[in-house]
This record gives sequence, C-alpha cells and structure tokens, in this order.
Amino acid sequence: MLSMRLFILVVAILLSGCTVASQTLTPNQWRYVTDPHGSQAKYDEGLVQNGVVSVHFTRVPRVDKANNSWVELIYDLPQQLTPAFIVTLAYKSDKAVIVKLSQQEYGRLGDKSYAHYQSVLPASNSWQVVRLSLSDFKRPSWTPEWSKDKGIVLEHISALYFVPDLKDATGGEATLSVNRLEIEQLRLTNISVKQN
Repeated sequence: MLSMRLFILVVAILLSGCTVASQTLTPNQWRYVTDPHGSQAKYDEGLVQNGVVSVHFTRVPRVDKANNSWVELIYDLPQQLTPAFIVTLAYKSDKAVIVKLSQQEYGRLGDKSYAHYQSVLPASNSWQVVRLSLSDFKRPSWTPEWSKDKGIVLEHISALYFVPDLKDATGGEATLSVNRLEIEQLRLTNISVKQN
C-alpha cells in the first residue's frame, strides 16, 4: 500500500482561448487560386457576400506529368495555430472537400510535394457543421516516398486550404460554400502535483 497521497490541484483546459474567426467572415482573409492551364473560379461581385463565401470551380484535367491543374479556396490565418486548436466549419459542397494545413515544408518553399496534412469532408448539398482538431489531419496516401515527413509545424502553417475533390485525370466542376469558420485557440494549463 502506498503511503503517498497524490492530489491533483489543477488539470484544466481553458476554453476562453482566442477566437481567430467567427461566424462573420472577413473578406480580406479569403482568396482563391487556380492554375495557369485554364481552370476557373466564378463567384458573385465579391468573394464574401452576405456572410457567405461561395465559389464555383471548373478544374481542367492534368496537362502532363510536369504540369498539374488545381483550384483552391484559401483562408489566410491571422495568427499562429496552437496545438489545441479546434476549427468549427459550416460548409456545403457538391463534391467532397479536402481541408489542408498549408505548411511551408511541403509547399513552394519546401519540398514541392504539396502533400500537406489534410482532412477530407464528405459532399453535402445542405449546410454541415464539422469540428476539426490537430489529430484529424493526416498526410495523403499519394504522398511521394521522397517527401520527408516533418510532422505538423504549427509556426509554419499560414493558411487553411479548402479544395473540392476533383481528380487529376478528369478535372470537373464543383460549387463550394462556407458560412462559418471559427478557430478556438485552447491553452493547456500547468499540472500541479502535491505529494504527502
């Protein structure tokens, strides 16, 4: 029988962390990119209208081995993510949506594999609310063998990418909308232990 008594004085997660973005979407944090091979993005007068981001993408098929096509809706993070972040997202899309953590190690400034950590959300023609945390993101199955996995480096993540799951070989069309993006930055407190 142990003679020591263990008292945990504080074990808590503070839910009063910083909210990076709320239900009111900020236009200057949203943008899109398409390839130079003919893919297109169409939207109303502004990318954010009446609190909703909505884009109709047309992606052309991959051109050749050296030239791929792409369409991406991008949310630029106003501050660095913490290890205990939670993304709450309300979206609808007629194709599955790949949510990517845009990290420099795997992108244009890194190994150029573009095999970012990602989470795949199902297609939905009605608004769906999902919550994503760090553990929901994995590297894709197509990651090249030569792309060294350096893990998720939070200070090197600059944006969240929302990509309709259109295939390289065929391209295609998709309409993607977001009306809520909220990021809770949770802080872990220290654990104090008292022994007698």
